[in-house]
Amino acid sequence: MTLSWIAWAWIPLTLWAALAQTARNAAQRSLTAELGTLAATLVRFLYGLPLATAWVAGLTWSGAGSVPQFNGMYAAWLAMGALTQVGATAFLLLAMKERNFVLAVAYSKTEVLQVALFSAVLLHELPGTLALGAMGAATVGVVLLSLPPGGWRALGAGLAAAPGGGRGSSRLVVFGLASGACFALASVGFRGASLALADANAGVAPWVAGAWGVFWAQLLQSVVLGGWLLARQPGVASSIARAWRMSVVAGSMGAVASIAWFTAYAMRPAADVRTLGLVEVLFSYLVSRRVFRERLTRTEGVGLALVVAGLVGICAQW
Repeated sequence: MTLSWIAWAWIPLTLWAALAQTARNAAQRSLTAELGTLAATLVRFLYGLPLATAWVAGLTWSGAGSVPQFNGMYAAWLAMGALTQVGATAFLLLAMKERNFVLAVAYSKTEVLQVALFSAVLLHELPGTLALGAMGAATVGVVLLSLPPGGWRALGAGLAAAPGGGRGSSRLVVFGLASGACFALASVGFRGASLALADANAGVAPWVAGAWGVFWAQLLQSVVLGGWLLARQPGVASSIARAWRMSVVAGSMGAVASIAWFTAYAMRPAADVRTLGLVEVLFSYLVSRRVFRERLTRTEGVGLALVVAGLVGICAQW
């Protein structure tokens, strides 16, 4: 493993993670209608855990990586990432309950800029000028792609029309930004865990750090979210069991995506990885346009160009 290899390998890994996540989202979409959002979220972790376990076992038994030494710092970073990832979903649901899906998503997409902020404060990883420009361009592009048909005027009208007037609008903003913050903290937590593991195990391979990170995170998420749902909705277990076919697809693709994300975090700062990860928005958007054969509006064209510019800028660093 050489420095030059690490310098570029995070790019195809992140692209693969975004593609697998797009497939997982498609599978989860049908599960959400059948099981509810939180139960569909649990499926992502619960049904992905066997694949994550198999990946760890395969690496260990094949000799591709030995079992590393874990410590309290590693556990703290990993727990932060795993639990804030669950919290991000909860806040996004609360924002969506304010009856404006587009606004909720738009505010949550501030994740990339918040990753840069939290990485600088918690990990002392400061993005360069090019990286900051790429993050800003990609974030603005995603927001433009999230605009309703009426553009900025409709966005403002939607915010003003939130239930409860100004109070409802404030709740939507707070919940949306909190969702983006939790997603950002999750990425920083997983990056921090990989750095802590590298400190405790000199020369640990990125794929080993990624494999164990996914295993422990999904185990913790399955136990915490699963226990909470069982306590509040005792019948959820049988519902999840009945939907096993689509759940296996969603969980497996989710695990594949997570393994790639975590491995990329072991190679590159979280801000870079999450910025390039916005290619998922591009994948989803292009697929949607292809299926429905709709033409791009001028605003959407600008947004698409900004996302592409941001992706190219973040890759140009290496």
